[in-house]
Formats: sequence, structure tokens, C-alpha cells
Amino acid sequence: MSDQTPAPATQPLLRPVRLGALELPNRVVMAPMTRARADNEGLVPTSLHATYYAQRAGAGLIVSEGTWVSTDAIGFIHVPGIYSDAQTAGWAEVTEAVHSAGGRIVSQIGHVGAVSHPDLQGGRLPAGPSAINPQEMSFTPDGPKDSVTPRALSGAEIAATIGTYRRAAANALRAGFDGLEIHAQASHLVAQFLNPRLNRRTDAYGGSSEKRAQFLLDVVDAVSDVWGGDRVAVKLSPYWNSGPAFTADAEALADYDQLLKKLGDSGLAYLHLLGPEPGTGTDDTLTAFTRYRAHYSGSVVANLGFTQASANELLERGLADAVSFGAPFIANPDLVDRFTHGRPLATGDRDTYYGGGVEGYTDYPAA
Repeated sequence: MSDQTPAPATQPLLRPVRLGALELPNRVVMAPMTRARADNEGLVPTSLHATYYAQRAGAGLIVSEGTWVSTDAIGFIHVPGIYSDAQTAGWAEVTEAVHSAGGRIVSQIGHVGAVSHPDLQGGRLPAGPSAINPQEMSFTPDGPKDSVTPRALSGAEIAATIGTYRRAAANALRAGFDGLEIHAQASHLVAQFLNPRLNRRTDAYGGSSEKRAQFLLDVVDAVSDVWGGDRVAVKLSPYWNSGPAFTADAEALADYDQLLKKLGDSGLAYLHLLGPEPGTGTDDTLTAFTRYRAHYSGSVVANLGFTQASANELLERGLADAVSFGAPFIANPDLVDRFTHGRPLATGDRDTYYGGGVEGYTDYPAA
């Protein structure tokens, strides 16, 4: 893609856009990022979270960090949930701060499934679609540990898990969010159900690509009952490569092509799609998003490694409707203003990305 940055007045990134029921003043989306600042027993977001998100309210849309739909969903330390009344009240403080600063924010909700660890589950085995070790890393209170062989969710437990998504969606509505995004990317529970290496079920949730997608479609239906589909989004990572289980081979990508077509019937606000990691031997960014456009008829938010220039080019080509930025928002709370005026971007301190307090979280200055 081109390295030339368009003049501010002509930048597609700065044009307003409507994604479902969400009216955005620009197309710069803040991607969901785990920052591990909920260092309290209840995993409750605090006033520090409110300050952090409000500082970044210039984004056309903020997507919150991934939040747990239940205690069973927990897969990392110090990440907030949205399953308790205290957590919901904490998030209400966040949304009020963002709205007071003129911003919009949606809640991302998720579950790590088999990638959790007994150390995070009170000694119990985590559960996944089948009793197959995903061979990923779990981030426990004692540091990273190898994942274990989970137990398979029963049919009744799947129904109960879908219910936790519905309750989390209702809590997000109570907390004042503007919408909801379902975490279905990387190696987490939804992606485990979609993966034939990890999902060997023979019931309604496994056995074919259509049945493996049923869990996600049921979650979409459950949260859409609460929110309406035009305020619900899904984040997917078809090109995800991780360990032996997640390989973006031709079969996996073909399954995602069909899933995108199916999700096109759901009336979603948008589909949040990751491009391929550079150097993984898969398609390049333009090829990937051209492929997505061919199979998904709704609005697309593009994610993964975009610069201002490459994002503008993707939008100019009509391959996405908005672009989400992760790391650039960490050190540049005023990212949209910097894009507008051509100001250089600050670089974040990776040592403070996860955990800690104010340092490396709310102390980055505007330009």
C-alpha cells in the first residue's frame, strides 16, 4: 500500500459513517485491547478505566477491552468482567465518562473456553466444545502455563453458556454502552467451536461447518434479543495462526467464507475482521479484505497493523467501512486529532501494556 498520507480534508478516515444504528463522526475505531488494570478481587472496572477510555473519546467508536461473561469465561488475570452488579456499575462510570467527552463505546464480551486453566477456575478443569487440548498458553496468577485437556461442555452447559452471553448483554445495556461486540476471534471459545480440530461434537453444535457455526449464531440471536441486531457486532479472525489447532488453511478460510455469508443475514451493525499477520505465508491485506467483501454484504471494520496511509487506502478502495487501531491508541489518546493535523505518533512502552496502574495507561499526553 502507499506510504503517502492524503491531505486532511480528503482523508476517508475522517469522514462520518453509519454502522447499523451507530452514527460515527469518523471511521477511526479504537480496537479492543486487554490492559489488565482491574486489579481487584471482583474484577471491577475502576475510575482509572473511566479516565483511560474518556481520554480516547475522539475515536469514531471505542470497543472496550474483552470482558468476561461469567467466572467460567476467565482466561487472564486482572481483566474486568460484566457478569456482576458491581462490574456493571463500574462500566456505567466508564460509559458516562466517554459520553461526557463526546464519544461512543460498545462493550466487547467473551469467553476463553478451553484456553482457561484450573488455576483460574478454582482447580476445576476448563470446558470447551470437546475434550481436546488447544495447546495454547494460559495466563494464570503464577504466570503463563500450558493449557490442559478440557472437559467437553454438555448440551445443557452450552445452553447455560449462551445464557451468560445474554445476561452480559443485558448488563452492558444497563451500563449505558452504545452497542455490543461478540469476541469470536483468536483462540477463544467461539473460535474453538468453529474449529474442526477442537470441535469433534456429533450433536447440533458439531460435525459440519454449519453445525460448528451454530454456537456463534445462537449467541448472536441471544444478544440481539436484548439489543437489536443493528447494535450488535461480531469480531472474527479467519487468518488466525496459533499452535497446531489454528491454521488459516484453505479449508478453514472456506468455512469462514460460508460463515460470513450466513452472518450477512443477521442484520449486524458491523463485522470486525482481522487481516492476516504479515509473514505468515497467507494472503496479503488487500487480498484478504477483497475476499471478505465478496462474502459479507454488511459493514466491515478492518483490523490489524494498519497505518494512517494504509487505512485510508483500504477505505478508498471500498474494502472496509472503518478501520480499528490498537497499539497506536495506547500512546496517542488523541489519535484522530493527530491524523487530522498530520502530527507524528508517539510510541507506547510495551513494558506497561499489561497490568500496573497509571503509568503507561492514562499518562500519555496529547500532542
